[in-house]
Amino acid sequence: MRKLRLAAWFAISVSLAPLACWAQSAVLDLPRDSQHSVVMQRIGITDIAINYHRPLVKGRTIWGKVVPYGEVWRAGANENTTIKFTDAVSIEGKALDKGTYGLFMIPSENEWTVIFSKVHTAWGSFTYNEAEDALRVTVKPQPSEFHETLTYDFDDVKKDSAVAKLYWEKLAIPFKVAVDVNGIVKASLPNQLQGLAQYTWEGWDDAANYLLAQKYDLDEALKYEETSIRTEPRFDNYLTKSQILDALGRKEDGTAAKNQALALATAAQLYVYGRQLQQQGKQDQAFDFFRQAQKKDPNDWLVHDGVARLYSAQGDFANALKEYRLAREGAPDNQKIFFDAGLKKLEAKQDINKTN
Repeated sequence: MRKLRLAAWFAISVSLAPLACWAQSAVLDLPRDSQHSVVMQRIGITDIAINYHRPLVKGRTIWGKVVPYGEVWRAGANENTTIKFTDAVSIEGKALDKGTYGLFMIPSENEWTVIFSKVHTAWGSFTYNEAEDALRVTVKPQPSEFHETLTYDFDDVKKDSAVAKLYWEKLAIPFKVAVDVNGIVKASLPNQLQGLAQYTWEGWDDAANYLLAQKYDLDEALKYEETSIRTEPRFDNYLTKSQILDALGRKEDGTAAKNQALALATAAQLYVYGRQLQQQGKQDQAFDFFRQAQKKDPNDWLVHDGVARLYSAQGDFANALKEYRLAREGAPDNQKIFFDAGLKKLEAKQDINKTN
C-alpha cells in the first residue's frame, strides 16, 4: 500500500511540473535537462577522467542560492560527479591512491573544500558521509568568464601535473593534480615487458631509452639495454648502451660499446644518427658520421644528402648541389618535397646546415 501511495505521489508531482520541463525517469533512458559529459586528461601514462552532469544557469543566482554556501554539493547534477585516477596522484600536494571517487565540494565566498569520497555510486549528496572521505583539500575560487553550462576542464597542463577546474556562472574552482611520472613509468615497465614486447629488441631498447632520456635509474636502463642486445644485437641498442655508459661516467666502456655499434651500422643508420647529432648542435660529430656513411655505401640516397652537407659546410656549393640533387632523385616520391627548400638555399649559395 505504501509503494502505491509513493507511486501516486510521484505521478502527481510529475503531472504538476511546468510544461517547459520534461520529467526525468528512474527507469527509462530519456533526455535530461542537465546533460551527461566526461572529460579526460593523461599525465605521463596516468589517465584522469571526470564524469559529471551539466546543469544550466538559466538566469538563476547560483552561488549562495541554487548552490548554498557551507553545504556539501555534488559538484554537478543528478548522480555523483566522479573522478577516476588510474595511478596514485597528489591533489594540492596531498597523496591520493588510484581509484574512482565521488567528487563533492563545500562552497563559501572565500574558499572551497574539495572532497574525494570513497563512495561514488550515490545520487547527489543526500547520503554523503564525511567518514567516507578519502581526502579533503582547500582551494581558492577564481573569477571566470561566464559559463552558462557547468564545465570541467584541465588547464596548465605540464609533463607531470595539470589543474582540474570546475567552471560555472562566473567562477572557476581549481585543484592541482600531480603525478610521479618517472616512478609510475618505471614501475610499469616490468609488467609491460611481460607481453609480446619481451621478445623484441625494441621493447627493451625503448624502456632503456626512456630511462636514459629522463636520467632516471641509469643502472636499470643498462640492464634493459643488455637484454635488448642479447635478444638481437643491433647498431641501435649498442649505441644506446654507449650513451648510458657515458651518462654513468664509464667513458671507456661507452667508447667500446659505440665501436660495436658502428661495426653493425648500415650507411643509412650512420646518416640518421649524424642528423640527430646536428639537431643537438654537435656539428663536427655529425660530419664524422656522414663520412663513415659514405665509406659504407656511397650510392645510398641518404648518404648523398650527408655528403652534400659536408660540401655545403666547406662552401663548395657546386658539389653540394650535385650531391643534393642525387639525394632528391633517389628519395621516395613522398619525401622529395623535403628537398625543395634545401635546393633553393644551395642555388643561392647558402649553407643548408644552418637553420634560419
